[in-house]
Parts: sequence; C-alpha cells; structure tokens
Amino acid sequence: MPTMPRSPKPEPPAGRLPTAGRRRQQLMLALATIGFAVNFWAWALLSPLGPRFKDSLQLSAFQQALLVAVPVVVGSLGRIPIGALTDRFGGRVMFPLVSAATIVPVLYLGLAGHSSLNRLLVGGFFLGIGGTAFAVGVPFVSAWFPPGRRGLAIGVFGAGMGGTAISALTTVNLVKSHGLATPFVVTAIVLACYAALAAVLLRDAPGRTVPPGTMAGRLAATVRLRVTWQASALYAVAFGGYVAFSVYLPTYLKSGYGLAQADAANRMAGFVLLAVVMRPVGGWLSDRLGPTRVLAVALAAVTLSAAVQSFAPPLAPLGTITFLTIAAALGAGSGATFALVALLAPAGKVGAVTGVVGAAGGLGGFVPPLLMGSLYGAYGSYALGLALLALIAATALAFTATAVRKAVTHGAPTAPNPA
Repeated sequence: MPTMPRSPKPEPPAGRLPTAGRRRQQLMLALATIGFAVNFWAWALLSPLGPRFKDSLQLSAFQQALLVAVPVVVGSLGRIPIGALTDRFGGRVMFPLVSAATIVPVLYLGLAGHSSLNRLLVGGFFLGIGGTAFAVGVPFVSAWFPPGRRGLAIGVFGAGMGGTAISALTTVNLVKSHGLATPFVVTAIVLACYAALAAVLLRDAPGRTVPPGTMAGRLAATVRLRVTWQASALYAVAFGGYVAFSVYLPTYLKSGYGLAQADAANRMAGFVLLAVVMRPVGGWLSDRLGPTRVLAVALAAVTLSAAVQSFAPPLAPLGTITFLTIAAALGAGSGATFALVALLAPAGKVGAVTGVVGAAGGLGGFVPPLLMGSLYGAYGSYALGLALLALIAATALAFTATAVRKAVTHGAPTAPNPA
C-alpha cells in the first residue's frame, strides 16, 4: 500500500516565530537591556558624588554642573558614530567593545582621577563612552523584532536607563561604607563581567545586512528626513529633561531644600525609577491612543508641574508631587517619541533616525544643569530655571499639536504593521 505524502508543516503566521525563536528574541532583548543598564550605571557615577566633590574641591555651582554634564554631552554626541559602527559591525561586537572601553575611565576616576577638577573632567569625558550604549542597543533590538512588536521591544530596552537609579542608590552608600574608590571598582567589575557574557551569548539577528554606502552618505540621508528633526526636538525635551534631572536633582535638593547627600540621592533614584517604568507605558499607550496624544498630555503635565515648582513649594507634599509628575511625564513622553519614530520613519532608516534622535535627547540634558548652576550662582534661586523649563515644555506642546500632529495625519500608514 503506497504511503500517503506527508502534509507540509504549516508556516508560522507572519511576524511570529516558533517557540525557540521567540525565546532567542527574549534572551537577546534581556541581554541588551542589561547591557544598557550597566553602561548607564557607569555613565551616571559622577552625579551622586557632585555635592561631595563640590565641598572637597571647593567648586562653584557652575563647575559642579559642568562636572556632571560633561559625560552627558560626550555620551550623546558619541551615539552618532557608535550607531553607525553598530550598523556596520553589529551589536554582538559593539556591546562588549563599548562595555570594555568604559572600564578604563571608571577605574581612572575611582583610583586616580578624583583629586582635582581637571582630572575629573578628563575622566568624565571618557566616561561618556558608557552613554553611547543606547545607540548600540536600539538597532540591535530592532533587527530582532518585526515592526509590529518593535516599539514595545525598544520600550523595554529603554527601561535600561534605570541604570542611573542603581548609581543613585549605591554610589553614596558605598563611598560612606568603604571609601571613594569602591563604587568605581564595583562598577568596573560588573562591566567586565557583562562584556565577557555579551561576547559569549550575544548574536546578531538572522539575515542582518550591512547597509550600503558610506557612513557620511547614510547620515546625510537621515538628517534630510522631517521626522528626524521633529522627533529630535521632542526627545531633547522629554529624554533631555530626564537626563538633566537625573544628574542635577541631588544638587538641587541639597541646595534648594537642605537635604543630606544620601537622602537627595535616594529621592533622585525614585524619580529615575518612575520615569523608567513610564517609558514602556508611554510606548504602549501610543500604540493605542497615538503618540501625539500621549506627547501632548505628557508635555502639558511637565509645563504645569515645572511652573508650580518654580515657586519652591514645600517638599512635602507638593514638591514631591510635582517632581513625581515630571518624572512620569518625561518617561511617558520618551516612550511616545520613539513610537512616533516607528510610525513615521521609512523602513530601513529607523535605526539611523534613532541614533540622531538619541543624540539630541542626550544633548537636551547637557544645557539645563549648566544653566541651573549658573542661575543659582547668580541669583541664589532655581525659580528662573524651572520657569524656563515650563516655557520650553509649553512650546513643545504647541509644536506637537500643530506640526507633529499634521505629519502623523498625513504620513501614518493606513494599515497596521504585522504583529
């Protein structure tokens, strides 16, 4: 009796993978998120110690602000070439490389570079390497997930910015318990462990192709896109605001409210954690309500809260409420911005656009600490700086309600991306 031919094994639905493939996606996402968090932990080491260095080295308010801002600007600008190198070599190479390179300035700062402002600035400059990990992770994660799941995956990866909370919670306590070098040595060991783990386990997505053309040509094509500039402006406010608060909030709370260094660092950690939680929430809400609505609500909340905080209300409860509202709004706005990128950026350019937008977000966090330090040094008050934040957020809100909303209306795809 002839055997019946076997029916072909059904293919999985478009955009879905067998169980083993989904587990591999989840593993790669987890490793990338951990790498982002570890590098951001290193990137934020100087911020909790800013008040300590101010007292021990007799720094002015501007010098203290410059100290914590230098790693931010280097990490932000560095995302553009690091993103291009990731397109060329893949995250499997770049994640271990960036993590290993960050070990050098971390050890320098902990062992030899904290005795003068100039040494701190040199160490802080190279510490900015850790901040470029964002530009490695976004294209790496994007390649592993289909378009319909990419926004949520990038949102989960973005939660790795909570590495700054690890720094806030541990740095000051480790210094008090074991000396100034301890948090730097501990972070260097963690970076080394992650670099080794990533070198062994990370894999680039199947079918990843090296983009054609030169890096300069790809960058020129990216900056000509309208969505690049729209998203960059919004991310400079949303993520830039988060970065600015995460590096300057301990100084603000100590100078403005007289809190102890450890208490100020713990409150900064709470601010960071809430923003981290709200980032994927902002992306999730954007999938359902649209990114412009989420951005509009977030920017309105920042405008109102910053305006209230400019009057220096008592920290309990009104000041705490305003800061937590700002944290939630900035986190949700950051997630919504990348939902906007996923909606409007042409296929094949999402990673490139993300690199430029990510750089803009980091740069958005560079100016506010310097401005706040200068204004406090000149007037003994943070009121004017917070009023300017309210004005900038209100301007971004108007921009979202007009130009960005028009771009989404005319440029959004008519059919959903495959899940």
